[in-house]
Amino acid sequence: MNPRYISLFFFCSVLLFSCGEKKEAQLQKTKNNQPQGVTGYIVRFGSIPEGLSLPAHILPAESTDIHPETSGIIRSLYIKEGEAVHEGTLLAKLNDDELQAQLKKLNVQLQIAIKTEERNKELLNINGISQQEYDISFLQVNTIRADIELTNALIRKTEVRAPFSGKIGLRKISPGAYVTPATILTNIRQIHSLKLEFTVPDKYASTIKEGTEFSFTIQGSQKIFSAKVYAIESYVNEQNRGMNIRCYIVSKDPVLIAGAFATVRMSMGSNSPSLMIPTQAVIPQARGKKVILYKNGIAQMTDVQTGIRDSASIEIISGLMEGDTILTTGLMSVKHDSPVKLTKVD
Repeated sequence: MNPRYISLFFFCSVLLFSCGEKKEAQLQKTKNNQPQGVTGYIVRFGSIPEGLSLPAHILPAESTDIHPETSGIIRSLYIKEGEAVHEGTLLAKLNDDELQAQLKKLNVQLQIAIKTEERNKELLNINGISQQEYDISFLQVNTIRADIELTNALIRKTEVRAPFSGKIGLRKISPGAYVTPATILTNIRQIHSLKLEFTVPDKYASTIKEGTEFSFTIQGSQKIFSAKVYAIESYVNEQNRGMNIRCYIVSKDPVLIAGAFATVRMSMGSNSPSLMIPTQAVIPQARGKKVILYKNGIAQMTDVQTGIRDSASIEIISGLMEGDTILTTGLMSVKHDSPVKLTKVD
């Protein structure tokens, strides 16, 4: 084949390929500039349910991780996973051979020092030595006794004991492991009494006092349990505008387990209208919450503060006004200041 025809064929192929890519890019650009179809919702006042359902979680009365006080090798391990133990129960023993040897040495030195002090006292009584010489031997006895107390304290630190009565969790180490004060051996929880913790919006916190009783339920059970308030947080959380409430759980039932989620039923009494929007319209952020506001065909991300919610709606405390239009669909794909088209308004 003639080389000139080959070159011409190659040139035409490249030209057609370039034109195709350019046309495809233009189509993609045109497609991206087209407004995305979304559903809108007009913000309006609504009534808050008289009975509010607030998420809560059950806590043990006491709970802590078990750490050794000193570094060393685990010589004996007495942790039985899931076992109930009493306060002071020995859970682990670290190697203390050096400390035991040091203690024996000090005990021998103490016996010698005591005999020396006794002889010097007899010599002092017959003016065989000066008062200063006797005082030095007396001081030596007390110094060795102090060293023995210090060594015994260090030996006690090689013993890991339960800080309170409770139930042991799963162990994190094995015998022979080298541990430090940062090492978690296991955890212990006091399970004979439980607590309930939940958050109440600040506008309703004034209705709760110490001793107020609440009813709550847990998943998987139809029973209604009761709890009594014993502590109220002294400040309002800036992120959720709520105050933490802690209660003692009055009810005793095996189905109540520390760590389980619960739902607290709170009676609000009188009802005042508030701005309510669909729950799915709120976008959680690392700091606060946002909704997408529709303005003249443009989507705008707006910060809001939320309050009470139910199964479908959530109260807006600030950030929106009555009559604003927000988006309820396309929240993950719509970007700030991007064009949108309302296909439906609720």
